[in-house]
Amino acid sequence: MSDQAQSHSSPTLTDRIESLALALGFDRVGRAAASSGPDTARFADWLHRGYAGEMEYLERRSAERLDPSVLMPGVRTILVVGLFYEPREGSPEPDNANSRPRGRVAAYAGGEDYHTVLIDRLRTLAEGLSALAGRRVAARCYVDTGPVQERVFAARAGIGWVGKNTLVIDPDLGSKMLLGVILTDLDLEPSVPLNDHCGTCRACLDACPSEAFPEPYVLDATRCIAYTTIEKRGEIPLEQRSDQGDWVFGCDVCQDVCPWNRKRRVGDLPDPLVLRERLGPRPEWAAPALAELLALDEETWSERVRGTAVKRARYQGLIRNALVAAGNSRDPSLRSAVVRHARGSDSLLAEHARWALGQIEGAQGSSN
Repeated sequence: MSDQAQSHSSPTLTDRIESLALALGFDRVGRAAASSGPDTARFADWLHRGYAGEMEYLERRSAERLDPSVLMPGVRTILVVGLFYEPREGSPEPDNANSRPRGRVAAYAGGEDYHTVLIDRLRTLAEGLSALAGRRVAARCYVDTGPVQERVFAARAGIGWVGKNTLVIDPDLGSKMLLGVILTDLDLEPSVPLNDHCGTCRACLDACPSEAFPEPYVLDATRCIAYTTIEKRGEIPLEQRSDQGDWVFGCDVCQDVCPWNRKRRVGDLPDPLVLRERLGPRPEWAAPALAELLALDEETWSERVRGTAVKRARYQGLIRNALVAAGNSRDPSLRSAVVRHARGSDSLLAEHARWALGQIEGAQGSSN
């Protein structure tokens, strides 16, 4: 039975889909037309400008990203869900948080891997569509893993508007949301998109440590700290190392300064299945001591990142990032931990370690 044929006195198909999504623990759900358009076409220009850097996988499946019907023939509607991920207010700080130089990890990454947290519930939602629609519904689920422009369809689905920092902003929750999408052959009425409420604000653009926004609403990933600490393999360019500060995985600066994140009303959120708690940072990732990170070998690294998104940086990448953060700290207490890598067999880590030693020893020299 079509959505339009439902009685006004009973829940519609879209009502029941939304209720199921919220019952499964998602904070937001909306519907978008699965069509190409000017908003999806901007991706091709972004690729042409070289802003994807080494993320060659984006170009390999660009046709699918530009048009969902190439990815899934027969697709009509894309369901988009959102889950707020920032730890609850008052989360405990690590013991002796200020006693040793520490690194920072993006808020979404220190807990259970968000792919795992979302995908099982998303598949359950997809499986429920057939029962709700009274017919077999074709569906494909993605959590940041497929050739789908999630943010474009989240904006179409009324989850939020795409802000100047290129992230989806919900007027109540802000931008710290994880997105999941389900491509379906259901023909549902699209949700009403929200207007852009960034106005004249430039907080995210001006606060970016690496000047990664060549213009509002455009991100040059090659300059973004999240890209250089996660996606980029090999050497971090010398001119970008000081911009990294103490970040060892990802970056939250453009979100932390956003007025919409400061206005968020988290207390009103339902939490029926405690998905959010699974995303909260584990103690070892809340504010990891740089000396401890630099002491990790591959086996202990593997144990420490198991089940988290931090593993995406790989062992070499995480140690590289920690060396840059150590150099930026200019803390002499880290010298011995850095020297270990300067003398090691990994040439990439040795180069970053020598740079870090130069920063530490230069700071000592200037203080004498």
